Amino acid sequence: MNAERTRTARLQPPPPDQLAPGQAVFRRRLLDGPRGRRGDVPLTDERGALAGPFAVMAVAPGVGDAVQNLGAALRYTAGLDPLLREAAVLLVAAHHDSAFEWYAHEPAARQLGLGDGDLTLLRAGKPPRCVSPAHRAALHAVSVMLRTGGMDDATYAGTVAALGERALAELVWLTGYYTMLALALGVFDPPGPPAPAGPSGQRPATP
Repeated sequence: MNAERTRTARLQPPPPDQLAPGQAVFRRRLLDGPRGRRGDVPLTDERGALAGPFAVMAVAPGVGDAVQNLGAALRYTAGLDPLLREAAVLLVAAHHDSAFEWYAHEPAARQLGLGDGDLTLLRAGKPPRCVSPAHRAALHAVSVMLRTGGMDDATYAGTVAALGERALAELVWLTGYYTMLALALGVFDPPGPPAPAGPSGQRPATP
């Protein structure tokens, strides 16, 4: 167990050979989907058991499959610029102090050019200095949604002017999706793979 963690995970995902039929189908679809093919998101632990939010999705696999399909669409087929997408996810992770989400998305953010200083700003709920004015407007919109649960007229108009209605819609779905994952992780506290500390120094739970 990590020294920083004093309790075990609430949810203990079963190994693959102990999954119910619907859970096994969910696991297979997840691993055969874009996340599994690309290998850029931690899906399982060393036993092959589902990790992080995917373990929670498998508890109710009929709904969980729809949830993971939404996440795959936001990550792999939506039109948001990748740098904006990853910065927005990290803003959500920082707001909810979600160690797993931060761990899962920090590497992609770094690959897209964000450095230590940028990540420090995102941890504080602020946009990186390196982003364009349009992306800065979009990240401000994400911060407003996280803080207020809605959006004032000026922020709405500024974001639509900067990026258009479609991009704003995708930002709304992205913010809601990763907020939903943070809630699921906070309630079920499933184990995740060994990870560097998240936004506040917390690490994902260990079995």
